[in-house]
Amino acid sequence: MIQTIKNAWRIPELRKKILFTALIILICRLGAAIPVPFLNIGEGGILGSNTTTTATFLDYINMMSGDAFNFGTIFALSITPYINSSIIIQLLTVAIPALERLSKEGEEGRKKIAKITRYTTVALGILQGTAYYVFLRSRDALTATSSTFGEVFQAIAIILILTAGTAVTMWLGEQINDKGIGNGISIILFAGIVSRIPQYATQIYGYMTFGGIYYALVPIAVVSLLLLVVFIVWMDNAERRIPVQYSKRVVGRKMYGGQSSNIPIKVNMSGVLPVIFASSILSLPSTIQMFVNVDAESGWNTFFKVFTTEHWAYSIIYFVLIIFFAYFYSSIQYNPIEMANNLAKNSGTIPGVRTGRPTSDYIARVISKIVLLGALLLSVVALFPILYSQITSLICTWANQVGTDGTTGVSISLGGTSIIILVGVALETVRQLESQMMMRHYKGFLD
Repeated sequence: MIQTIKNAWRIPELRKKILFTALIILICRLGAAIPVPFLNIGEGGILGSNTTTTATFLDYINMMSGDAFNFGTIFALSITPYINSSIIIQLLTVAIPALERLSKEGEEGRKKIAKITRYTTVALGILQGTAYYVFLRSRDALTATSSTFGEVFQAIAIILILTAGTAVTMWLGEQINDKGIGNGISIILFAGIVSRIPQYATQIYGYMTFGGIYYALVPIAVVSLLLLVVFIVWMDNAERRIPVQYSKRVVGRKMYGGQSSNIPIKVNMSGVLPVIFASSILSLPSTIQMFVNVDAESGWNTFFKVFTTEHWAYSIIYFVLIIFFAYFYSSIQYNPIEMANNLAKNSGTIPGVRTGRPTSDYIARVISKIVLLGALLLSVVALFPILYSQITSLICTWANQVGTDGTTGVSISLGGTSIIILVGVALETVRQLESQMMMRHYKGFLD
């Protein structure tokens, strides 16, 4: 990866794109530091210091925004509305025939879908900005006003600024796609997560000050995270190749076909989306609990405890949801019947499998097995930080060693979702640079 970046830097055209991308990232980080007017937020932020392993949807949004959500900046919502909008439109493309036809109309159809996605992003930005304003009021994070008109003006200003911040962030991501190295939205998300790494490192170092058994648990956590990165790289590159043989056919005086090829199916075909969907759903109950008062002796309190990472049922539900969403998303991405029809149109066959229905059934069986394997590997990455925190907590309790802040165990804040996003975006960016260098090489050769 480092060698690829060095080679790209030597090419003037790519160097300009890298510098332009770095400038956009700088603008995003500046926007993540400029506070929204009419807010009164303390040093710890709106969410405060979360010393427990309880995850909420707000923590997820804060991770996506690079801590901008916690401090109420103009980019507090970051690209979360755009990601949600993209997912919604992608799902509706399968359900609504009009959108499905647009997706098959080539470049013009994709432009129209992108336009619909932008409008949906602004609408979601207004909704999430309104919810964020209500949350700010519940935390007494607004400056006091003496009139109803002042409160209304304050609410409208905050919501519009947050929505504008979302629109600007989306536009900056598109600028990286057009004039930078590409993959703009992912790079902005990557930069936000990277900006929090010093905070994670400080937290890990803080465990070392507890002494005793923590001298062993902290290095194990660091080494495990590094091994997890290696594991994700291997998982991201792994694929199952279905062999395809094309028969020879004569068109005019020329003969076409006769070569062998394959259909590559990635093991982790759905990427980080199953983890994001599963963690978002599981964090909703704990987020709702933040807005309501629940009696400690009531059944509702017992219900909410199930959706905290300390509870044994949380990991089981998390695992099941990852498997479910992996199959759900793969069913959207791959259509075995359509793949079999395309093979038949191009005179392609899978060795040992008849064309038509048997080919689609064979492809469906292969995809089903690959999805299960990919979901299991993804579950290992997602559940490791949770299980490590619980195991180390039991070890510290058994050793009767409690931290100076009353905590037991080592909580790895840099969770599986963050690591998968970081590694996935880094690998995809390297591929983008390599493909652009390859295109430039062929262009120079043809010239």
